[in-house]
Amino acid sequence: MATVTVRNLSPETRQALKERAARNDRSMEAEVRAILEEAVRRPNHIAHWLERAQTLRGNDLELPERRAPRGVDLA
Repeated sequence: MATVTVRNLSPETRQALKERAARNDRSMEAEVRAILEEAVRRPNHIAHWLERAQTLRGNDLELPERRAPRGVDLA
């Protein structure tokens, strides 16, 4: 197994992590492990959406002719 060291966590982040670990009845190390495992398993919804959107793009769309904006009478 690999070892990962995280340096320079702010005191607020460390405290939040400690509290989250306590709520989940885990050590801080186990909590960090669970967070990392969840993060890498979670699908990247944005990347998936962009891949699917590629099929919707096309060069066959005709754009309407642009015209100058009409004047506005503010009187």
